[in-house]
Amino acid sequence: MKEVTLKIPDKKLGFFMELAKQLGFEVSQEVEIPEEYKAIVRERIQKSVNEPDRLVDWDKVQDDFKLD
Repeated sequence: MKEVTLKIPDKKLGFFMELAKQLGFEVSQEVEIPEEYKAIVRERIQKSVNEPDRLVDWDKVQDDFKLD
């Protein structure tokens, strides 16, 4: 079986995915996360472990946000 990668415009993705399913194609929407992004997240997790006082409780800050 061959694997093909396609770039589909956002506004046509839903239509294309439904068409592919109707035609019986196996559909996979895997998202590849770049290694540098993973490294940033690991660094932030480690900072949180090493310095838990730097974190702010959500209940204390949620009122500061205005969601429109």
